[in-house]
Amino acid sequence: MRAGFIGAGKVGFTLGKYLAMHGIEISGYYSRTPASAKEAAEFTQSRYYTSIEEITKDSDTLFLTVPDGAIGEIWDDMRNLPIKNKNICHCSGSIPSTVFFDAENRGAYRYSIHPLYAISSKATSYLDLGKACFTIEGSDAHLAELKALFSEMGNTVVAISPDSKALYHAAAVMVSNQIVALADMGTVLLVKCGFSEAAAAEALSPLLLGNAQSVAEKGAVNALTGPIERGDAQTVSKHLQEIRKFAAESTVGQDILTAYTALSKQLIRIAQQKHPQKDYKHLEKELEQ
Repeated sequence: MRAGFIGAGKVGFTLGKYLAMHGIEISGYYSRTPASAKEAAEFTQSRYYTSIEEITKDSDTLFLTVPDGAIGEIWDDMRNLPIKNKNICHCSGSIPSTVFFDAENRGAYRYSIHPLYAISSKATSYLDLGKACFTIEGSDAHLAELKALFSEMGNTVVAISPDSKALYHAAAVMVSNQIVALADMGTVLLVKCGFSEAAAAEALSPLLLGNAQSVAEKGAVNALTGPIERGDAQTVSKHLQEIRKFAAESTVGQDILTAYTALSKQLIRIAQQKHPQKDYKHLEKELEQ
């Protein structure tokens, strides 16, 4: 493989460096911001390109590591270039490979290759990318070959359907971005108890990290603890009473009540898997009031 990158942000830096570390030849980078492409090329010891035509000519596999909204635009620029026998890939979690709508009619192959990982730093995230699961979907022709490429680097690789991309991305958002919302809701409640925001964040961090580690190591069912698992309806009732008072005062309180109720119902389902002999109907009733 000789891989070229169109887009030189965090994903482009990280994936390019990661591939280079594993012996994949990187042709270089093109970006609408030339300084970024030059920096990425230096980072991966590759070449800086001044046009899409040039980098397309020099690469057999092209990764579009650009914002989701730009993928279709760039494809419009690329599709009339000599792309026969080239792999055209993007790294969006939410957009299917079908965005390259006539790639195969033009003799090219289309793929979506997405690392299920929060890439936060263009300088260092490549160091941990080996832990990420990659999902891939697209043309049959080189699908097994690309899947094997990442598997041989030590990554878990799962082939999915283009029709599954939105649901797949929703799962990633719930476990990633929406955890941030839950942490913020917990902080709001502690501030109402008299904590400063900084003290609340510090106090909740060990809980957040400890539970994330436990779920990662044991799975959701075995990691479950707390009043729902114990069937402690009295405690859940007190929670609801206080959150309902807060909900009467503010919109954020209403949202917290909705989240607490919905997540508690899901926790009951998990608890029933962990303790099939237990009856959780009294808790279900409490949550329906």
